Amino acid sequence: MRLLAFDGRMGASGDMLLGALVAAGADPSVLSPVEDALDVTYRVHEVDKNGILATKVDVLLAETDGGDPRGEGHGDDHRRLRADGDDGGDSDNDADGDGEDEHSHQHQYRHHDHAHDGEHTHHHDDGHEHSHDDHEHHHSHDDHEHHHSHDDHTHAEGHGPHRTFPEVVELVESMDLPASVVEDATAIFRVLGEAEAEVHGTDLDETHFHEVGADDAIADVVGVCLLLDDLGVDRVVTGPVAVGGGEAEMSHGSYPVPAPAVLNITEAADWSVRGGPVEAELLTPTGAAILAHLAEGVETLPSMSVESSGYGAGGWDFPDRPNVLRAVVGDGGSRLVRDEISVLETNLDDATPEVLGGLQQTLKDAGARDVSIVPTTMKKSRPGHLVKVVVKPEDAERVAYRLAVETGTLGIREHGAGHRWTARREFETATLAVDGDEYEVSVKVGSDADGVVYDRSAEYDDALAVANETGLPVREVMRRAVDAVASNDGE
Repeated sequence: MRLLAFDGRMGASGDMLLGALVAAGADPSVLSPVEDALDVTYRVHEVDKNGILATKVDVLLAETDGGDPRGEGHGDDHRRLRADGDDGGDSDNDADGDGEDEHSHQHQYRHHDHAHDGEHTHHHDDGHEHSHDDHEHHHSHDDHEHHHSHDDHTHAEGHGPHRTFPEVVELVESMDLPASVVEDATAIFRVLGEAEAEVHGTDLDETHFHEVGADDAIADVVGVCLLLDDLGVDRVVTGPVAVGGGEAEMSHGSYPVPAPAVLNITEAADWSVRGGPVEAELLTPTGAAILAHLAEGVETLPSMSVESSGYGAGGWDFPDRPNVLRAVVGDGGSRLVRDEISVLETNLDDATPEVLGGLQQTLKDAGARDVSIVPTTMKKSRPGHLVKVVVKPEDAERVAYRLAVETGTLGIREHGAGHRWTARREFETATLAVDGDEYEVSVKVGSDADGVVYDRSAEYDDALAVANETGLPVREVMRRAVDAVASNDGE
């Protein structure tokens, strides 16, 4: 199983994800369909982040590009591409926001000075601003010197119209993209749109994305999906993602980090977040939405044979830590997916049937992955029940509290973080013809990492509804649905 693992301990953003994927081996030439659709340019170059050589991907306006956006001295492996833009704040925690803080490293690795005059204001994808007065940056490499200016390149932040969700979807579908890329990009923009609509109390289809709907944001989202498709990975995971801390200036005032939209997105994400490690905005809405759709959460790097790795550069420069997102690609080994879990247990000797009957759904709503209730014999030969709950480690406390208040139990055991092996699960729809009418039944398909299907099971509720309408036995409906899906799969 080909695995991609992100280390988000310094946050994540659209441009950091682009850089990390290119650094890990994705071919940036696959971004050309995005460039063909919008009047912008990707610049792929290398920067120094506290001694770490990282890949930076800038989105520039094509019409103002005064030549090779890579800067002089770059070899052919640093490709010049045209594209559509970055999502405002996705020059992640960018001190300037325009990438000017970044120090483009030529193959000679010479010392270079960057002087930026005037005041730079950066608008993040959720309206955050950071202003910085005159400043200079000096990096040293082997006593060689080089002076390089970025003044002739205009970044594409906020360029283009501020589109609604349907307008963004229409634009993405108009590009020459693989079907899977269109599906992923559309899903990511839906995550972004629903988060912003919730913040502002508006309808998804009527909400304007502001910076997130501009050209540069679309370049980030679609670009990441294209690069990921080029890597050909089977599974994407991420460790806990840092959100930063402090406050950020938004169009509506000062708000604590993480931004409201980021919080809305992470509510539905499979991975966990953590504050710090610096007072800055590290996780942007676009970075959060991309990972929320694509990545599973893990606590540590999974067992894997490493094939390649790389670092995507963020915009902040910190004195004691590199602002980078690491990506590792390799063989995950197992044909099944390793899922980090904890197991909660409690014994009940006085729970009513009504409480037990609704307990599974109540605990799943609180975050449980699976709930089992087993009849048992307790002290003094009293009949009772053993409740076992599978949870993600980060959800254990919340689910345990819900278990306590629902049942009245005075103690809950936790077996600690372990793991379970799970199959890949997808749902296919079977269409059944009965007496001239057609009915649909959802079928769950289980397969290993190589795509080998070893189980199909019809959803009982769907089959029961068809059985009630047609008079067929439920078992017969389920059998026909499984056979129909197998036939569609060519088996």
